[in-house]
Amino acid sequence: MMRPILSLWGTATLIGLTALTGCETKKPPPTIAAPSAPVSVKQTPAASLPTVRFVEITKAAGIDFIHTNGASGEKLLPETMGSGVAFFDYDNDGDPDLFFVNSAPWTGNTAKGSVGNRLYRNDGKGHFEDVTEAAGLSRSLFGMGVAVGDFDNDGDPDLYVTAVGGGVLYRNDGGKFVDITAQANAKAGEGWLTSAAFVDIENDGDLDLFVCCYVDWTPEKDRNQNFQLSGKGRAYGPPSAFGGRMCTLLRNDGGKFTDISESSGIQVRTPDLKVPVGKSLGIAPFDIDGDGLVDLAVANDTVPNFLFHNLGGGKFEEIGLTSGVAYDALGSSRGAMGIDWAHFKNDGSLGLAIGNFANEMTALYVTDNPGSLLFSDQANVFGLGAPTQPPLKFGLFFFDYDLDGRLDLLSTNGHLESDIAKVQASMTYEQSAQLFWNTGQKGRALYALVGPAVAGTDLFTPIVGRGSAYADIDGDGDLDVVMTANGGPARLFRNDGGDKNGWIRLALTGRVSNRSAIGAAVTVTSGSVVRSGNSTPRRAISRRRN
Repeated sequence: MMRPILSLWGTATLIGLTALTGCETKKPPPTIAAPSAPVSVKQTPAASLPTVRFVEITKAAGIDFIHTNGASGEKLLPETMGSGVAFFDYDNDGDPDLFFVNSAPWTGNTAKGSVGNRLYRNDGKGHFEDVTEAAGLSRSLFGMGVAVGDFDNDGDPDLYVTAVGGGVLYRNDGGKFVDITAQANAKAGEGWLTSAAFVDIENDGDLDLFVCCYVDWTPEKDRNQNFQLSGKGRAYGPPSAFGGRMCTLLRNDGGKFTDISESSGIQVRTPDLKVPVGKSLGIAPFDIDGDGLVDLAVANDTVPNFLFHNLGGGKFEEIGLTSGVAYDALGSSRGAMGIDWAHFKNDGSLGLAIGNFANEMTALYVTDNPGSLLFSDQANVFGLGAPTQPPLKFGLFFFDYDLDGRLDLLSTNGHLESDIAKVQASMTYEQSAQLFWNTGQKGRALYALVGPAVAGTDLFTPIVGRGSAYADIDGDGDLDVVMTANGGPARLFRNDGGDKNGWIRLALTGRVSNRSAIGAAVTVTSGSVVRSGNSTPRRAISRRRN
């Protein structure tokens, strides 16, 4: 299988697991307000930026996936979601393959049709072949996101697909996938499931499963509310129009899962009405305090974010408020979606980036003290404030695209409303991605916005962006990128010029721990610099320069 990869000396790869999914939506208010003034963004001089270009190779690589969002004019909220995407080595040949999550047409209260998820096999040179039917993954459902992990420790990476109406667990039997959801007790309820992650919560050697659930939604509840786009016709409803839902934590008991959501402490209710608080869209595991137990950060839409501190023994304490990651600097919740952790300053400090709704800055919650559980939003401090405010941000991740040993940031963007420009002249439905280069400098100069003059126009072509992931698809050492679009074609970008620096890639295999080695810690010393990090369900964190 494609085991967790720890990439050092200026590179990173996606390990086989949770890709940033397009399982997020945001909050157009019932009546959209007048537009705010555009934010002025200062550009870094092109001469100082790395000469790395991203070239679209979607068609040439054999990728022809087009997302179906089921939209038919009713404007039901799930249509704004999808699609999730993941790189993982399903056939254990050493090359990252591509899996896309699809939705489906609506009929009555359910989704139906022949539209299904898609799996593409990589030949090792960045050329892909559709093997969906042969792999047994063509089932149609209203899919959202995907998590990858070897839950049965047999050496083959398995898949968990989230969807409206429940999740689906696919066991990988030598490259053939079998739906064992019922057998393994892995559906995680009947709700609107968004993101998921395989993690070993108690270090017993097998992978448990954390599943995010969004809002208490049904087609009837949606249709019965008169959401309007400033009187110009029906609009997609805001999250505030629907109640919250609980996340689910499934403990792996020898290949069959037991729901321990309530006993583990990950069910969060309001203190007064005792109703669910969460409207969860993204999950990012990380051992934030270095105690050997994985903690869980959850991005919530229009309600406080969660941070579940692992107390051991399968127990968690929700510390989002006391840790500082629940709200923005003014004490307000935001429309949170994409989420990722990183040691982005190479000095031991830790950052949690969260992409938020349009006209809300990307959050960068930072702790400067290794092992500390206290964070503050320092997006403005490090150059991610004003530039990230305008777009509606979905898929988001840290990666080192120029292999200089510092973690850069990519955000995939796109609005919910196709008619948004009618009421907000400064806003568009299709939006450009944003790429931020980590300069290594101090303060606001740390993250510099990279534009098409330097990185090429392909990456910045406006799309209704949702999911995103990265991997080295052609074995040249640098990191390539895939993005998905709601109701549109996926786009694959080859990294040209990012392999000028040296790199090392470590494939980790658990022997006593879980076979995927998720949660492993590695420390590397080079000269006077020491770097350490965790292998998480998205990728290994440690990096360093030559």
